[in-house]
Amino acid sequence: METEAVNHSEQEIAELESEVRSAPVPKHIAIIMDGNRRFAKEFLGKPVSEGHRMGKDTLNDVVHWCHGLDIRCLTVYAFSVENFSRDPDEVEFLMEFMAENLRLSADDKQVEENRVGIRVIGDRTLLPDYVKEAVDYAETKTRDYNDFTLCIAMAYGGRQEITSAVRSIAEKAVSGEISTEDIDMDMVSSELYTGSIPDPDLIIRTSGELRVSNFILWQMAYSELYFTDVPWPTFSYYDFLLAVREYQGRKRRYGKRSHSATRPM
Repeated sequence: METEAVNHSEQEIAELESEVRSAPVPKHIAIIMDGNRRFAKEFLGKPVSEGHRMGKDTLNDVVHWCHGLDIRCLTVYAFSVENFSRDPDEVEFLMEFMAENLRLSADDKQVEENRVGIRVIGDRTLLPDYVKEAVDYAETKTRDYNDFTLCIAMAYGGRQEITSAVRSIAEKAVSGEISTEDIDMDMVSSELYTGSIPDPDLIIRTSGELRVSNFILWQMAYSELYFTDVPWPTFSYYDFLLAVREYQGRKRRYGKRSHSATRPM
């Protein structure tokens, strides 16, 4: 894992940005924001809470970068179902931290100006009441904003999401609301937490781990995956542009014959 941020010159950043802007960008990016805890503990010698605070600053930056490149949807993995098994003090801190920042984000003038709609996906029954209230506040406050979507995965698990969708469809079939012949991929997709949100074009994971960790398993069927050693708190605009450029250079086949994806050769 790279621990020190590499400083790139303004010219290097400008040249890379110009290259990225010369080709179509992904419409939807999803990010596994990994490395907050390790970066704080192992490289800063500080409590894990400091890593999470730095990670929140990075998320604010990424939202800004997406908006600047006209990327219309960002989904981030904030807290998994498995994360509830962490130290109780850290879980409590994260619950309070997320609740506070959901309210702050909903009231942020830039969120209003940029028409950022906030959505939370996951099993809300697992969240404390005060977090549920913060989720409701943020979603209600921004429900009419549709220029950009920020989707936050909290108390989330991909297998749990699919199981919940299957259960819902089974209940409808048993009740006679639908027949088994009605069940198709579109129906399954509509029953997922993401609902009408389009599947991600690009999924980024920071901090050097090469796995997807139970994140949007159904939705990533044809997503491009990008892994970087950079820990989330030091993920820079240059790192972000590198990921987008890598996506632009790939060929997206969707199981069909090879065709050029997005980037002119």
